[in-house]
Amino acid sequence: MSAFKDMVARDIHSVFLDTNFFGEKRTVEYDGERYEDIPVVLMEAEEKDRSKLEDDHVQGLYFVSDTLQCALSDLGGKLPEKGQRLRINDEEGGGGFFREFYVVTSTCKMGMLHVGLGAIDE
Repeated sequence: MSAFKDMVARDIHSVFLDTNFFGEKRTVEYDGERYEDIPVVLMEAEEKDRSKLEDDHVQGLYFVSDTLQCALSDLGGKLPEKGQRLRINDEEGGGGFFREFYVVTSTCKMGMLHVGLGAIDE
């Protein structure tokens, strides 16, 4: 491994996911597993009107998109698959309210996951 990649691997937790700066500890449930209090960065991107089909007459529902960033190792080495469900809570300690999303996009670069999440909300 190159010196740069070694440096990035060390910096994932000490810089990018440091809970004193960017990261927050959250519990993530994915693929039947529960990963309690892992450091994540969760960015709420936007809420917008969802695309409607011709025969869709439901009013007041919106598409919510968020982005989850965490270390691949903290999610058990699993790269979330497009279309799968993923749940994230809203407070440290494994409690609180869990929001359910589906995976829209998922990439891993140098040990850091970047997962695009989607949900339908009222």
